[in-house]
Amino acid sequence: MVKKLLAHVKEYKKDAILTPVFMLLEVAMEMIIPLMMASIIDDGVNAGNMGHIYKMGLYMIVAALIGLFAGVMGGRTGAFASAGFAKNLRQAQFEKIQTYSFKNIDKFSSNSLITRLTTDVTNVQNAFQMILRIGTRAPASLVVALVLAIRISPKLSMVYVIALIFLITMMFILLPITRRVFKEVFEKYDELNASVQENVSAVRVVKAYVREKYETEKFHNASNNIYRMFIKAEKIMVVAMPIMMGTVYACILLISWFGAKEIVGGGLTTGALMSLLTYCMNILMSLMMLAMIFVMVTMSVASAERIVEVLDETPDIQNPENPVYEVADGGIEFSHVNFGYHKHAQDFVLSDINLKIAPGETVGILGGTGSAKTSLVNLISRLYDVNEGVVKVGGRDVREYDIETLRDEVSVVLQKNILFTGTIYENLRWGDKNASDEECKRACELACADEFIDKLPEGYNTFIEQGGTNVSGGQRQRLCIARALLKKPKVLILDDSTSAVDTATDAKIRRAFKEEIPGTTKIIIAQRISSVQDADHIIVMDDGKINGYGTHEELLASNEIYKDVYESQTGAGNGDFDENGKEEA
Repeated sequence: MVKKLLAHVKEYKKDAILTPVFMLLEVAMEMIIPLMMASIIDDGVNAGNMGHIYKMGLYMIVAALIGLFAGVMGGRTGAFASAGFAKNLRQAQFEKIQTYSFKNIDKFSSNSLITRLTTDVTNVQNAFQMILRIGTRAPASLVVALVLAIRISPKLSMVYVIALIFLITMMFILLPITRRVFKEVFEKYDELNASVQENVSAVRVVKAYVREKYETEKFHNASNNIYRMFIKAEKIMVVAMPIMMGTVYACILLISWFGAKEIVGGGLTTGALMSLLTYCMNILMSLMMLAMIFVMVTMSVASAERIVEVLDETPDIQNPENPVYEVADGGIEFSHVNFGYHKHAQDFVLSDINLKIAPGETVGILGGTGSAKTSLVNLISRLYDVNEGVVKVGGRDVREYDIETLRDEVSVVLQKNILFTGTIYENLRWGDKNASDEECKRACELACADEFIDKLPEGYNTFIEQGGTNVSGGQRQRLCIARALLKKPKVLILDDSTSAVDTATDAKIRRAFKEEIPGTTKIIIAQRISSVQDADHIIVMDDGKINGYGTHEELLASNEIYKDVYESQTGAGNGDFDENGKEEA
């Protein structure tokens, strides 16, 4: 895990190496100063040698200045290295997430991914900086102080050795316990982020249903869960500080007691005792720093594991070794396709699908909620892979294509229409980043989006808020259709993407498709029969199977589900796709 994380230090490796070097230099200067002080007392003050006092005093000033410079430079390079490390970790995670298939994304909740990109990376960043600086400084200071103390008095220094063994043992006992607790804390952070994200994105619904109090209470509960988990962790961690402080102060008392006896007996000088006490304080500070690192590393280990989970996740859908980079046409074929959302699923969402769609055809798909209409079209652009069977586009298995090439030629307007923060032009150019203003406007004409854009004060430069919350559902749908058209795809899939527009506008969009993009294969999922009755063929889905296939007239004559719904929508019957009340797959 550590090796995988450190691989992302990359261009900040120089700063990461220089930081410990500066820290060691600072420690060296700090350790020399007590020796100089002892020399001033023993060889200067006691001997009455003022020249020696001046000389050693000058050396102490130089050592202090060098130590100050090293400390400042260590802080500077440590900040660069840790901030750069965090930047690279966030970038690596984000890039890896972009390679995930829908199945991979389903494994991690979006809230969990946000926590891993933010809170978890910050924890690892702080721990990395502390390890580079304090993690180098504290052990080095502790070891050097201990070695010099042994050099002065091996007998008295045994007090330090015993204390260190005791403290290290206590830390190793507490570490596994606190690590488990902190791992639970970050899982609670996922729940908190979920509450915030859901509330902010759906704030209009919250206000419309006067649910502010309920949402506040939900957030309070999520926040309280984190509070309780942190308290639990801190209760364990707080034990470490009194143990450490008690041990160190016991060391000071024992050194003072036994040292005084050594001075009286002539085995130790006053300057040497002062040096021992100074080194005792150095050891005290080093232990306090190590305790800080102990807490931070304990927190960051849980975060590091979560980050590595994202980086180690293998994308479920990958390019083949020698991918095909050209889609011949918009012909589509399903051959004995079975599909489930889990690799080893026993109950398939789609069962034995056999279907042929000729290039340029317009095909409608109707079916009740839960009939797997969306699942069917998701296989065409390889958002998911089939469990069994083959899906072909342009005469080739979709698994043979370069993924980017395939998805550029199979344009999908998903059920959930999403617009991004930026102008209308910027949103449209998601379809083609090089599209001219005229091409954007032409796509909007085909999608009947120009009707409302021209009435906006800023026109195509109107700023769209996150998620497109400042335009209506129908306007959002038309902009998403225009965006998809700009890709000039060989296959265009509209997944219930005209449900929020009126029937007249729906008819205009379908007529524009027929006249302007006759060579593009068009698949339209809809609930209204009027949206698909002019299609070349209509597919009726029921419980993951194709229940009917034919023209409007053929299905009216031969398919009971289609006939029932048609009569229901034209006022001649009472059929309903959703009589089973299932959810869309």
